[in-house]
Amino acid sequence: MNMSCLVIPAVAALQKEGRRHSWNCFDVENSGNAASLADRGSSSPTDLSGHHLPHRRESFLYRSDSNFSLLPKSLNRIGSTLAPSEPHVDDQIVTPFAQILHSLRRVRTHYVRLTSVTDTKSKSCAKEDGPSSSNDAQKLSDGEFQSLAEETLEELDWCLEQLETIQTHRSVSDMATSKFKRMLNKELSHFAESSQAGNQVSKYICNTFLDKQQDIELMSVEAVEEEEFKDSGAKRSPMSKISGVRRLHHTNSFTGAVPRFGIEVNDERQLAQIMDDIDVWGIDIFRLAQLANNRPLTAVTYTLCKERNLLKTFQIPANTLVTFLVHVESHYHSDANYHNSIHAADVTQCAHVLLNLPGLQSVFSDLEVLATLFACTIHDVDHPGLSNQFLINTGSELALMYNDDSVLENHHLAVAFKLLQENGCDIIVNLSAKQRQTLRRMVINMVLATDMSKHMDHLAHLKTMVETRKMSGTGLLDLEAYGERMQVLQNLVHCADLSNPTKPLDIYRQWTDRIMEESFKQGDLERQKGMDVSPMCDRFTASVERTQVGFIDYIVHPLWETWADLLQPYCQDILDTLEDNRNWYQNMIPSSPVDDVSTTRKTRDGSKDPIRFSFTVTMEQEQGGSEIGTT
Repeated sequence: MNMSCLVIPAVAALQKEGRRHSWNCFDVENSGNAASLADRGSSSPTDLSGHHLPHRRESFLYRSDSNFSLLPKSLNRIGSTLAPSEPHVDDQIVTPFAQILHSLRRVRTHYVRLTSVTDTKSKSCAKEDGPSSSNDAQKLSDGEFQSLAEETLEELDWCLEQLETIQTHRSVSDMATSKFKRMLNKELSHFAESSQAGNQVSKYICNTFLDKQQDIELMSVEAVEEEEFKDSGAKRSPMSKISGVRRLHHTNSFTGAVPRFGIEVNDERQLAQIMDDIDVWGIDIFRLAQLANNRPLTAVTYTLCKERNLLKTFQIPANTLVTFLVHVESHYHSDANYHNSIHAADVTQCAHVLLNLPGLQSVFSDLEVLATLFACTIHDVDHPGLSNQFLINTGSELALMYNDDSVLENHHLAVAFKLLQENGCDIIVNLSAKQRQTLRRMVINMVLATDMSKHMDHLAHLKTMVETRKMSGTGLLDLEAYGERMQVLQNLVHCADLSNPTKPLDIYRQWTDRIMEESFKQGDLERQKGMDVSPMCDRFTASVERTQVGFIDYIVHPLWETWADLLQPYCQDILDTLEDNRNWYQNMIPSSPVDDVSTTRKTRDGSKDPIRFSFTVTMEQEQGGSEIGTT
């Protein structure tokens, strides 16, 4: 495998002029309510090597958060604008902790100027803080001296105020989590008022990607449980048994040597042609699935493990790996439109491409790479095509088993590790006890990170890490602690899981059709059970185009924007494709008076009353738990 053959190299990203878009406003409904980049004072961004990158539409994270504590004068824009002299930074910072670090550095600079003390700090800090000669204070007039002193005191007071709000038992990145959730809450409330379709999209994003406490009516849940139990007429299986695991009688159809791609196919030559592009972003995974006799996951994971030499490194017998992969793939539901083995193969291949990026190639160990591919392979195994919230609302066995917390993600892990115990399936049998324990812990952490309700937490943690490291001058990918390495790997898998909008449009549209049909089937089931139909699950009212625009603007773009910031400039083509696809769906939104009519309803006296969307996001703020409601 040619590890340098990537579809998104830095050179290609920097040379692709003409496809760059200058999106100067963040505007889902063309309302023109966002300030332009020029109005916000944004300078042309640069990558870490000094290359100037074209303007690109910024995500909502860079918009004003009026509810956040007022920043001092030096931070009075949307986020802190970093001085050009500061190393490893290029544009605005938006995470609270990084803003505090930036402000404290300014306080230090002002202190040196005001007191004329000799700066004995390292050369890098001296360069960052600016000149520190004793003549600096003499150059200041009395008025300038007084003004600088007042500004320094104001900035120091702001830093102290922010630090006092940090709870000792919580991470500093939780400050960003609370801020981002609050900002998203505000964005969704405005989007919801634009149209009935916007209302549904806002509800969908809120219910899916925000980890909020649910108001559960115990009586209604019990009633559903009793009704289902009566209808089934059968006893429930004991919860000590992992449901969904079944033994396969014929694990392999071949004898002797393992085929080249782990499976027997009708035309190995054609499969080989598409497998030659396994390093390429946006591979036609649907065509691959057809050529692999509907065993794309086995073919992709086996090929990647073999080409990465993982079988030799960890003494994994080829037959054992294929047997395990066939077991796993057989536990994906073929009748699930989206959460099937094709999706798992796609996520695994995407993670492989991201691990191959020049910035990450030499960062992670072989064990970490094996854990990442393993996690992607099993991350949706035995997925029923229903959401966590549906399982919780219906009082399912899985929801009871896992206490309503990351229900499906915990189930995927339990099924996968149970399958390892089947005869001929233990691919990690030759690892040491410590290696097995470490791999299991990493896989658990990565799969749990695919719970979409934890999206804002992972985004805030990654954003805080990136901006804090920029402020400190630390290499973005100098990852020594386990927590830092796992944080990057968790977000890598999360990015791969949310990569559909970054693919070529024809591939993206196929994924969109699949996820919408799966959602519609859940909506049909909810309607059949007399339940409220979940947002975007009603096939009669859902707006596919607005769903994708909102999904990109509020979820996918902020995540990939931050990931690209970590790996500049190696993800520029991915961001270009994301913008192109967002534009396509934006242009496909039908322009008709229907939405204008649907945003009003008749009252009892016959007058029209605007329909307003209301939802509540529960989050823990820096000073304790609170509920932020928007109407």
